[in-house]
Amino acid sequence: MNRPSSKRNQWEDHYARRAKKENYPARSVYKLKEIQLKYSLIRKGDKVLDLGCSPGSWLLYAAELTGNQGWVMGVDQKPLSIKIPSHVTFYLGDILSIGDELESIGKNFNVIMSDLAPATTGKKNVDTARSFNLCQAALSIAQQKLVTGGAFICKIFQGEDFKEFLNSVKACFNKHKIFKPQSSRKASREIYIIGLDKK
Repeated sequence: MNRPSSKRNQWEDHYARRAKKENYPARSVYKLKEIQLKYSLIRKGDKVLDLGCSPGSWLLYAAELTGNQGWVMGVDQKPLSIKIPSHVTFYLGDILSIGDELESIGKNFNVIMSDLAPATTGKKNVDTARSFNLCQAALSIAQQKLVTGGAFICKIFQGEDFKEFLNSVKACFNKHKIFKPQSSRKASREIYIIGLDKK
């Protein structure tokens, strides 16, 4: 029984060690790298909005992809403890209650991405419902802030609301993809829905 557990920990540690070596604050960067490798969503000069950006791995990687000609905006209710490049802006706030402050974030983003996850309780129905609420908030922001033809990346916990959210994405985008990164932990119910070519 111990051997598979040990093997799984080594798998997880591999990404954590690699993130540290490559100066990213979390292993989650490799999920976005896999998405980028497969779909090439972020390009030089793009405007990117990162919802739920703390601790900042996706923010840093997106900034590398856009280059200095681009601009990356991160939003999170937790402050960042990393140094960010000059073409990155951070906004401290909760996307579920951001309201009028949404205007200050700007608009005409080429890519909006959400790696948001709720505070988990261990109760599947509660956790998936909370994940669904965050995804709906992220999609609402994408509808307002994405350029026509833009792309949306959103993490969701698989549960009874998954199909409803997928249908919402289908209604806003001409194409969609469902993607499970190899770097996701094996026990995780997370999956990414990618909206391509916003209507």
